[in-house]
Amino acid sequence: MHSLLSVAGLRKVYEGSGRRVEALRDLTFTVEAGELVCLVGPSGCGKTTLLKCVGGLLAPTAGDVVLEGRPVSGPPPGMAFVFQEYGRSLFPWMRVGANVELPLRQKQFSKARRRELVADALHSVGLADAAGAYPWQLSGGMQQRVAIARALAYEPRVLLMDEPFAAVDAQTRADLEDLVRGLWRERGITILFVTHDIDEAVYLGERVIVLSASPTVVQEQLKVDLPDERDQLHTRVAPRFTELRTHVYEQIQAAKRGTPSDLRTDTPPPR
Repeated sequence: MHSLLSVAGLRKVYEGSGRRVEALRDLTFTVEAGELVCLVGPSGCGKTTLLKCVGGLLAPTAGDVVLEGRPVSGPPPGMAFVFQEYGRSLFPWMRVGANVELPLRQKQFSKARRRELVADALHSVGLADAAGAYPWQLSGGMQQRVAIARALAYEPRVLLMDEPFAAVDAQTRADLEDLVRGLWRERGITILFVTHDIDEAVYLGERVIVLSASPTVVQEQLKVDLPDERDQLHTRVAPRFTELRTHVYEQIQAAKRGTPSDLRTDTPPPR
């Protein structure tokens, strides 16, 4: 039984102008179909580099990324991206509906089918009435919802999210976190979610992969044994949530100091 997404021995070295920077040293992990996995690690540990390699936007120096049994050598058709900078990923001169429809033009769909997918995606993110607006007429949180709708309309098997809520305020962020968990449960999409926010990783994920400081390896994989039903009010004050977030925080501090984890992979902290 193969994993949906597998990353093996991934290494990335940047070379140029006399400098050589090893961003990723040796990353190995898998993601099963329908899983929501969060990646956290110290600042500058190569999380974005990793995601770009997984998404085929960047060629690794060594190692393999395999999606559904096929090596990734460029952006695969079954994958969609949501980036941090929603302002840069939407075209301000195009209306919201046209922005969401854009990736669908690569697919051999009729106009009616494209319209249907756009309407469904906008409805899913709570923006059913916004198709005729321009992105600049919407708040930051609404613009990021448009970016998520565009990814959904593409009907990806895997959604890669690179710190998508880092640029919005705390209240909007909480709403968007719940939106992502809701969409994940409804649609059964596989999500790989990069964040620097430990609480967000524990709140969202079924599993948290903790990365070491650069050059990066997988420091630990942690199963998040919180209930499936989560909400901002109760989940975040649950004792188990506090234990898990404290554990991940300690791992990241250890990663910054360069001390290896004394815990085996996939071992949640004791209850």
